[in-house]
Amino acid sequence: MEKIDKLDRQILSIISKNARIPFKDVAEECGVSRAAIHQRVQRMIDMNVIVGSGYHINPKILGYNTCTYIGIKLERGSMYKDVVPEFEKIPEVVECHFTTGPYTMLIKLYARDNEHLMELLNTRIQEIPGVTDTETLISLRQSVKREIPIRDIVQEDED
Repeated sequence: MEKIDKLDRQILSIISKNARIPFKDVAEECGVSRAAIHQRVQRMIDMNVIVGSGYHINPKILGYNTCTYIGIKLERGSMYKDVVPEFEKIPEVVECHFTTGPYTMLIKLYARDNEHLMELLNTRIQEIPGVTDTETLISLRQSVKREIPIRDIVQEDED
């Protein structure tokens, strides 16, 4: 793996706070050329340090007022590979994780309201073959949302 140096970490710190910041502003803050920023960002994309891009959409503005985490228990953990495609068919499911602990899987979904949530649970999720039990946790408020701290990126010794 190529090395992530101090300038890369500085760039990551800036763009993780505002992905839409112009490269000229990043270059000015870092004291390097815009071309250097472009090259560094492209290299980090190629290295899979930077993955994805886009906008964050506020679900509440679109009418999805209930954020829910659902612990899923399966008949057998190996059924995970069969259950994931079923969750992919449910647009309200925005995350799915294979986990350790009391649940085989943990999903995050958004529902319009509690009635919509109950419909998703009863007619979609609990009807998936292999799902034996669910536990629903409704998020009352998201208090922290951020990217991983840049200083914690695994790195080799700098020159």
